[in-house]
Amino acid sequence: MLQPTKAAYKMTEHFAYFPHTEKDVREMLDRISLSSLDELYSDVPSEFIYRGDYDLPDAMSEQQLRNYFEKLASRAPRKKVFVGQGAYDHYSPSVLQYICSRSEFLTSYTPYQAEISQGTLRYIFEFQSMICNLTGMDVANASMYDGATAAAEAMRVCISSTRKRNTVLLSSSLLPNVLETIRTYARFSGIELLEIPSLEGQTSLEALRSLLSDQVAGVILPQINRYGVVEDHSAFSEAIHQAGALMVEYCDPSALAVIKSPAEWGADIAVGDAQSLGIPLSYGGPYVGFMACRSEYMRKLPGRLVGQTVDAQGRRCYVLTLQAREQHIRREKATSNICSNQSLMALWVTVYLSLMGPKGLKRVNDLSYEGAHELKRGLMETGLFEDPFPQRPFIKEFVLKPLCDVAELQQALDGAGYFAALQTEEGYVSFCVTEKHEAEEVAEIIRIVESLKQ
Repeated sequence: MLQPTKAAYKMTEHFAYFPHTEKDVREMLDRISLSSLDELYSDVPSEFIYRGDYDLPDAMSEQQLRNYFEKLASRAPRKKVFVGQGAYDHYSPSVLQYICSRSEFLTSYTPYQAEISQGTLRYIFEFQSMICNLTGMDVANASMYDGATAAAEAMRVCISSTRKRNTVLLSSSLLPNVLETIRTYARFSGIELLEIPSLEGQTSLEALRSLLSDQVAGVILPQINRYGVVEDHSAFSEAIHQAGALMVEYCDPSALAVIKSPAEWGADIAVGDAQSLGIPLSYGGPYVGFMACRSEYMRKLPGRLVGQTVDAQGRRCYVLTLQAREQHIRREKATSNICSNQSLMALWVTVYLSLMGPKGLKRVNDLSYEGAHELKRGLMETGLFEDPFPQRPFIKEFVLKPLCDVAELQQALDGAGYFAALQTEEGYVSFCVTEKHEAEEVAEIIRIVESLKQ
């Protein structure tokens, strides 16, 4: 990398580590008819531009660098996460990082040349196959950015799969970030959205029926909703398909080991976030979304599909079989350009599922179920909560209506090292228990809440 001169440092001011010489910078600015870098960034509000000095240390050896970051990490408080809302603190086997680091898998090369990309193509194929097994769908794409954008892409598939229909129905019990992302995509695509209200903690079937019309292209429903409730979608598919629309289910793939699959509910498309399949929580990312569908909608999927075939010697191999990107066909007929951007996380999920297997996934849900129900029982016995949905089933996540000061509750839990009781838009507080959480931790949370009565 070129080292900037002192003159370049002076010229770039707060961009002190800009990797170009003064001549490079001047030529670029002249080309676009600007006089300075400040003018280049003139559209950025001044309050977002840092003009101070960067307090960076001197160069270090590898060991010094490791020690430095370990000290920084030790300053950050470690919290035990008992909150869900789309981000789940599941166990991640230690062997995962070592398998994912193997040279036949870990590569930044895009898999266009099959002869040198067999490792990448194979795990993408396995990822697609495992998602199909979990969802019951016929085909799945390689990967999406996250669950929210996968849901937004499913909205587009609904629109492109139905003629002269421009409306999509959304369940109000979808996760807030999923709803907001879909609204953002719809706004700039000219798609009309209508919201289906929930009734007693679940998407209302009667409200859905009243909103269906010959203008509705699709309906997006949560399999497990924002309240942690496992929704019953009996008769939903029949009503949606009679109206000529597509049914989309937003799923937690970890829970698909023990509950009905989207295919069993009659869905046409299944989407969701695979973070719950062994990807550790890390301050907002990385995540990895997925999309699976019935075979008739395969060509509407964004991204690329990997297939299995044989080479000239009859040996099993893997190739790209479908890619409807704007580089290859007319732009207005192209799907979104989702390619290998999330390939590493797809690999992580694939190895996790291979290690856990069906029995392991079932065990994860059994332990989560036991811990979550014990926590809910104990919290209700404190008398500081009401159960807004007492008849609704849940696995690992639930919400309660607080009868105490929420800020005081959160402060008490935080002081003991627990991130829990996240307040929702409705004023509920959310709790989540996974297989990582021990019975002693559940009991301690209950004791902390009980102490608020004194």
